[in-house]
Amino acid sequence: MPTEVLITIIAAAVLLAAGFSWLGVRKLAQNHTRSAVAESPHKIHAAAQKVAFIYNPTKSGAAAAKTLLLRSTTLAGWPEPLFLETTAADPGHAMARQALAAKSDVVVVGGGDGTVRAVGQEMRRTEVPLAVIPLGTGNLLARNLDLDVNDVAANVQVALFGHQRHIDAGLMEIEDAVTGAASQHSFMVIAGLGMDAEVMNDTNSKLKESVGWLAYSEAGLRHMAGRRKKVSIALDNQPAQQRKIRSVLFANCGLLPGGIDFVPAALIDDGVLDVVVISPRSALGWLAMAGKILFQHKNRLPVIDFYRSKNLVIRTVMPVETQVDGDPSGTATMVKVSVEHKAVLVRVAAPNNPA
Repeated sequence: MPTEVLITIIAAAVLLAAGFSWLGVRKLAQNHTRSAVAESPHKIHAAAQKVAFIYNPTKSGAAAAKTLLLRSTTLAGWPEPLFLETTAADPGHAMARQALAAKSDVVVVGGGDGTVRAVGQEMRRTEVPLAVIPLGTGNLLARNLDLDVNDVAANVQVALFGHQRHIDAGLMEIEDAVTGAASQHSFMVIAGLGMDAEVMNDTNSKLKESVGWLAYSEAGLRHMAGRRKKVSIALDNQPAQQRKIRSVLFANCGLLPGGIDFVPAALIDDGVLDVVVISPRSALGWLAMAGKILFQHKNRLPVIDFYRSKNLVIRTVMPVETQVDGDPSGTATMVKVSVEHKAVLVRVAAPNNPA
């Protein structure tokens, strides 16, 4: 057989296989389209409020927030706030339960996304508003709620006198068939498995204190050359499909530091999670993915896929790392993820054009 003909046959076979592979990926289709607009914040009407402030005392700005809350509530003639410090062993779970038991009218949390997540997990379905004073590295929930992450005083005013709205919460259940471990975690922003969790687990804490969220980039570069993992993914109880991935992310909202809109048009209260399947296997793939995210071009790339789902199940033979809102959450061979629609009531700034 002439060499040219053999090359033509091989090229056609490769293209055909790639076509069927692409079609197979497209079968992992979401049932859900955007069905909600962002809930309009509504003004609170309270003559006086019993305030609880749960805060991470190691964070810069915690003392200033405490002073401003005390001063503001005193001037308003309200009861003195209940001040509760988190600990290294408990980022806020017991403190949130204590604040709720004390019949607080609003629970203010000062810290990073881990503290916000721990408190938010306890406040789901309570209808007690959660207010955020961002004091952490990423402050992702605060950014997605359009809070000014650099203005403690402004956030205190929002926490006490602002508007409020409901947002969704994600729920991730993980099981590790190798170790027998199982756990359940709520998340406010983004959870995931694979490389993103490895990066969160391997970020240098001292570098993080020095340069903030840019420390994740250093860890990301070290993990970029890893191999893809074979997983099965089932969206909304559909048949599972095999994929080779570097990461799968479950996004409740999509705005990252630096103004990067990682998940375009994601809504925090639409009752649907945005699922991002990332699968580059070369530097070129990573560059293409970065270009798509940074420049928001609409062309589909095979190295990154976006889906929408109310629930999904991911299984893998070997344990993979997982994370919730930037905190490592252990290894898993099975991950179940679902969304709790409008589970948390949060304080936000007044809309730009209030009705």
